[in-house]
Amino acid sequence: MTSWYTRFVSQLLFPLHERLKRHSTYRLLPALEKSQWLSPQQLEQLQQDKLQSFIRQVVADVPYYQQLFKQLGLSAADIQSVADLAKLPLLDKTLIRSHSKQLFSNRPYRFSRGSTGGSSGQPLTFYMDQHRVSHDVAAKLRATRWWGVDIGDPEAVIWGAPIELGKQSRLKSWRDKLFRSVLMPALTLTPELIAGQLQQLQQQKPAMVFGYPSVIYQLCLAAKRQQIKLESLGVKVVFVTSEMLYPHERNIISQSFQCPIANGYGARDAGFIAHECPAGSMHISAEDIIVELLDDDGQPVAAGQSGEIVVTHLATPGFPFIRYRTGDMAQLALQPCSCGRGLPVLANVQGRRRDFLVTTAGDQLHSWGVVYLLRDVSAIEKFKVIQHQATAIELLVVSEQPLSPDTQTDIRRQFQRLLGADMAISITRVTDIPAAANGKYCYVENKLVS
Repeated sequence: MTSWYTRFVSQLLFPLHERLKRHSTYRLLPALEKSQWLSPQQLEQLQQDKLQSFIRQVVADVPYYQQLFKQLGLSAADIQSVADLAKLPLLDKTLIRSHSKQLFSNRPYRFSRGSTGGSSGQPLTFYMDQHRVSHDVAAKLRATRWWGVDIGDPEAVIWGAPIELGKQSRLKSWRDKLFRSVLMPALTLTPELIAGQLQQLQQQKPAMVFGYPSVIYQLCLAAKRQQIKLESLGVKVVFVTSEMLYPHERNIISQSFQCPIANGYGARDAGFIAHECPAGSMHISAEDIIVELLDDDGQPVAAGQSGEIVVTHLATPGFPFIRYRTGDMAQLALQPCSCGRGLPVLANVQGRRRDFLVTTAGDQLHSWGVVYLLRDVSAIEKFKVIQHQATAIELLVVSEQPLSPDTQTDIRRQFQRLLGADMAISITRVTDIPAAANGKYCYVENKLVS
């Protein structure tokens, strides 16, 4: 049963907060909660209508696309459907950096500055108008409500990105207190920090936990070692995002809190793309997000086949994202979700191309192959696999004692079975493996991919 304070925040305080920021979040939210139950065909028509309106506005107002359409000999009328987007080139970080000024609309939008964490290289700076922010927040609120929680319920945010941590002004701290949201920094997971976070969770007893799966997983392992019963906190759902969620992480987190895990997929630049419903499907926010899955030649892949996620965000008129390459891989589900929502389902989100290793034969091996191999080595506490060359892999391990010669030999043998007999495997014992500068932790990094 929803508490009176949650109703106060969700029905009065946060809507007022959004209105003062000139966001249309609470005008959009009822429409999204209704449109999710439309049939796939009705949603496709809604998306197509929005696409046509969006393209007309962008071509009329944005210098970059005015020039691009002229060069291609196209008019806004030539983009009538999702299939017609193939007439336009892909957008990537390099293009945005080199044409940033031309990507601004001529209309006087209110912009906020955004930046990616730079986990794949140089960070990207981009800009969000109030329409895009409102749509993303509304889509997130809709997905949150799928799980029986709402803004105003006690929330623990276990986050490591310095972008957020650096924004915690006194005003925002007071706002978070009013909304009952506690930010727990998780950039460097020292034993002291983990102990402090576990203590804070026990004191707060949040209804929902939000954060990186790798960090929450480490907290659960620490709680188990210290015989802290996280299930006694009464957490209703754990929301995870920004990293690959591995099955072993899902199992441990779910068992520890005795609650479901809701995986979310999105990006600062690409938007709030998809979120998991209680039936287990990752629903795309299709009212505002068009997802294309493309092969290496830029051609659409069939449902059930893996392709790179390319996003067109229909609520970005001020600084458009059209056919934006995310670098992530996924599939479209073959079957609709049993929950009854008509929103399309993104299946098997496999992470970035940098999360794949290349065998000596030139094939791609998903990181899961080596993650599960190393996870079963009891002597290893933490690890990271780095591919520097086509025939060379570096394995960093954190362990209480040096790995025995037999253990190292067995690891090399199994790596070579997966990656090729001529793959050189170096194993280095280190004291710690810190998260990246953006706070994320990745088990595998392929430096062959830019």
